[in-house]
Formats: sequence, structure tokens, C-alpha cells
Amino acid sequence: MQVEEYIKDGIRDSLKDSIKKRRGGFEIIVDILSAAIDGAKKTEIVYKANLNFNRASNYIAYLDEKQLIENTGKGYRTTEKGKEFLHDYQKLRDQLK
Repeated sequence: MQVEEYIKDGIRDSLKDSIKKRRGGFEIIVDILSAAIDGAKKTEIVYKANLNFNRASNYIAYLDEKQLIENTGKGYRTTEKGKEFLHDYQKLRDQLK
């Protein structure tokens, strides 16, 4: 196998792996709620959930609207409703394994 073919195959396989590993909306929501479980500033949520500020802002606004997360003035914290969501999500994942 020539070097160029080897590199192309490696890139193709890498792209396939990254597509498989992409998170859906539920996974992003779970990551945000998990990051804010004990309270967190937006910057901390961005880093822990591996999002950019714009996407994080959109998701946080949505989660706030659904009362899954709340603005504490110092940052954000997952509400009891948000904790129930996390528990139910984990329960479903465990059943699907």
C-alpha cells in the first residue's frame, strides 16, 4: 500500500469514528445538566460539556425555559426537575445496554 492510500484510509476511518461519536441533543443536555449539578458558571459548563459559547447559551436558555436548570445569579444549577431528567435518562440507557 502506498503512503498516500494509507493516509487517505486513515483519514476516512477517523471521519467515520468522529461521526459515530457525535452527540445528539439529549447527550448535550445531559452533559450540561451534569456540569451544573452542584452549580457552575457558564464558562465551566462550556468546558465540561465541550461546547462553544453560542451553543451553550442556546441550550441553557432552552433548559431554563423547561425549568431543568436555573440561573442562581452566580451561575447555573440543575433543578430537582433536571436531576429527575438525569436519573430517568440514565435508567433508560442502562435498560438499552
